[in-house]
Amino acid sequence: MVDLTQGIAVITGAGSGLGRALAVELARKMPVVGFGRRLDAVQETATLADNFTPMQVDVADSQAVDAAFAKIGPVSLLINNAAVYPRRDFLQETGDSFAHTMQINLGGMVNCNLAALKSMAETGEGRILNVASFADIAPLPASSAYSVSKGAGRILTRALVADLGDRFPDIVITDWLPGMLATGMGIADGLPPETAAKWGAKLALWHDPSLNGVTFEMDRELLPPQSLKRRLKNKLLLRHSPAPRLL
Repeated sequence: MVDLTQGIAVITGAGSGLGRALAVELARKMPVVGFGRRLDAVQETATLADNFTPMQVDVADSQAVDAAFAKIGPVSLLINNAAVYPRRDFLQETGDSFAHTMQINLGGMVNCNLAALKSMAETGEGRILNVASFADIAPLPASSAYSVSKGAGRILTRALVADLGDRFPDIVITDWLPGMLATGMGIADGLPPETAAKWGAKLALWHDPSLNGVTFEMDRELLPPQSLKRRLKNKLLLRHSPAPRLL
């Protein structure tokens, strides 16, 4: 097992909400660099965590992302958390506004994955956790751009595993759905982000090739759907169904 805590973690969207909670939780175990579009916000996160370095980075800007990773050096862990949720009805969108959301939520994930993978591919080791959502399966009203971008992010995870899984099995890439949170992008009676962050940090530090392409929801693994034939085979031959892993 690779000890990721001997390296550096990068968390995007670390200036508030879940990103801040993840940064505070993870900084108890390893050095963390937090990206945020607003410097004052990530500097505020730094007051809550001793082992945290704030950086003003717009993840939608590929050149800014590359420059930031070049300054940091090799990273062992990347958590792609940055996202915006503009809450606009589709008829209120323009091509530019829709593309802007896509550039942050999906483009930011692409930019940071590419930058982190440059060093991870050299060592053959690393960990990437993409913060995902069920928004693509059951979009809420006024969430078209957000839902499409987050759904595309889940496809990106599968595409990365398809490209890299055989060559770099120790670069472990996983989707994580933290649930409905009490944050600015969530709901008032949602889960405290600090509670979700404990699960997210534990999953991020779990370096196991069997987690490549796996999706976790909150604190448990989401098993892929099985055909009727497979379910009957498990029941007859194994006498049980596969059990999801827990955090």
